[in-house]
Amino acid sequence: MFDIIVVGGGPAGMTAALYARRNGKTVLVIERNGFGGQITHSPKIENYPGTQQIDGNTLADQMLTQILEQGAEIELETVTDIRVCDGYKVVSTEEGSHFEARAVILACGVKHRTLGLDGEDALIGDGISFCAVCDGDFYSDQVVCVAGGGNSALQEAVLLSEKCKEVILLQDLPIFTGEEKLQEILKNRPNVRMLTGVKILQYVTADNAFAGLEISQNGETDIIPCKGLFVAIGLIPENDAFASLADLDEFGYFASDETCLTRTPGIFVAGDCRRKSIRQIVTAAADGATAALAACRYLAQN
Repeated sequence: MFDIIVVGGGPAGMTAALYARRNGKTVLVIERNGFGGQITHSPKIENYPGTQQIDGNTLADQMLTQILEQGAEIELETVTDIRVCDGYKVVSTEEGSHFEARAVILACGVKHRTLGLDGEDALIGDGISFCAVCDGDFYSDQVVCVAGGGNSALQEAVLLSEKCKEVILLQDLPIFTGEEKLQEILKNRPNVRMLTGVKILQYVTADNAFAGLEISQNGETDIIPCKGLFVAIGLIPENDAFASLADLDEFGYFASDETCLTRTPGIFVAGDCRRKSIRQIVTAAADGATAALAACRYLAQN
């Protein structure tokens, strides 16, 4: 039996494992895809304290190496269920494994909604991005597009318009659904175009690099040359399997505050899967530390 099982191997989960190990707890981290989570899609990270510039895969590898050297154990499996027994938790996986722990930290992360077009996976992080704060500087004085029409897309466009030559907003609905104030800001910026009723048909590449979009509007097709596409059509938290243990909000995020506690004693949450206003590497890491220390306090009292 472990002291703590961490479900998820992104920055939140690995930080939780680090803090738990440094407090002398036995730790197992279960990750289903690959360690690092969303940061592995970022070719350059320049807003993580203490690092001038680093790519997401390298940062993920460094985090993984750090927790392994601290003595954390890892498993590449998919958690499907957690049962609360008398004094401990049983974590079951799709692969048929069962692990026991006195406390569990859910750091399930989120996944970005994508357009689902051919060749998309190969272009993510190399022409397709999901975060203007993270990647906007790489497109300074370039033409970029933003897919989406809600608040997230409008906020991305506002940030990008401050550094890009031109920002083209592409909304598939007849109207933009984001706040009127954001729309007014963008309408008053000469380097912003706002197009509605647009369907993105496919990505255009040249020499195996992202070069633009083929779109359909008003029954006609066209090509928009651009250097990058920022997709802002929503996030999908992957928390449904644990709804019996921790309350979810209307969007499916864990309805926990900065304490990272849940209604189930010994179950904690951390990272992008939690309801929050800012989702960045540093906020995920902060959650991981908070959840780990809360779990350690729980173990000391039970």
